[in-house]
Amino acid sequence: MNYRHLFHAGNFADVVKHVTLVALLASLARKETPFCYIDTHAGTGFYDLSSEFAAKNKEYEGGIEKVIQQDNPPDLIRRYLYCVHQINNKLTSSTFASLRYYPGSPMIARCLARPHDRIIACELQPAEYQALRTAFAGDKQVAIHHMDGFLGLKAFLPPHERRGLVLIDPPYENPDEFTRIAHALPTALKRWETGIYAIWYPIKEKSQVERFYRAIKKDLVLPVLAIEFTIFPDLPNHLNGCGMVVINPPWQFDTVIAETLPWLWKALTINDQGAYRTYPLK
Repeated sequence: MNYRHLFHAGNFADVVKHVTLVALLASLARKETPFCYIDTHAGTGFYDLSSEFAAKNKEYEGGIEKVIQQDNPPDLIRRYLYCVHQINNKLTSSTFASLRYYPGSPMIARCLARPHDRIIACELQPAEYQALRTAFAGDKQVAIHHMDGFLGLKAFLPPHERRGLVLIDPPYENPDEFTRIAHALPTALKRWETGIYAIWYPIKEKSQVERFYRAIKKDLVLPVLAIEFTIFPDLPNHLNGCGMVVINPPWQFDTVIAETLPWLWKALTINDQGAYRTYPLK
C-alpha cells in the first residue's frame, strides 16, 4: 500500500470528516456511562503540515487553514478547533495561529475521550502503525493494533462497554473498497447492532455513491443518515467532495450537523461551487 494520508492531511475532506466525528463523540459523551471508539484505518495519529509530503500540494490551505481564518464559528466548529489547538499545544510551544500539526481521527477521539472511555485503533501499513504506536505510547486508554481494520470489526465487536462508535475510513486506493465495506457491515451489525457506525467516502462519481447507498441499505432496517458535502461541480474522475454515512445516528445529531454545514460550506467552497445536504437513506 503506497497511500500516504500526509499528502492530504487537513484538507476539506478531513475537516468534514472530523467535524462529523466531533459531533458523534459529543453525543456519546452526553451520558455518563463509558463508550468505546473503534477506528478501522487509524493512520499515524497526527500529521506535520510543514513536512515535505504535506507541503507538496498544501491541501490543508483549502481545509483547516480556511476554517481557522473564519469569524464566529458555531459551537461544533469550536469543539473541533479545540482538538486541533490541543495537538499543537502538546507538540509545540507556538500559538494556535501558527498551525503546524493536524490531528488524525484517533487523536481527535483521544482529545474528547473522558477518563473512563476507551479507544481501539487499527492500522495495517507498517510505517503508519509504528508512528501510531509512538503517538500513543504509554496511553492506557488507547489500544493500537497492527491489522486490517475490516478484520478488526470481527475481533473487537461488540465492545464490553456496549456503547460507542466505529469509524470506517479506508484509503479507497482499491476500486473494490466500497464493496468491502458493504460486505463487512452485515457481520459487524450482527455482532453489535446498537453501535454507531460512521463511514467516510469520497464523492467522485454520483453513480458509484448511489450504488454504495443501495448496497448498504439492502436488508438493513436500522436508521441511516447520509451527509454529502461538495466544493466542486460534478466533474468526472475528480474529488468533488466527500460524504459520511451514519448508521444509528444519535439523538439530535442530524440537527447539529444540519445547522453546522451551511457555515462550513461557506468557509470551504470555491467560488460557491458544490453543495451540501443531509438526508435519511430509505
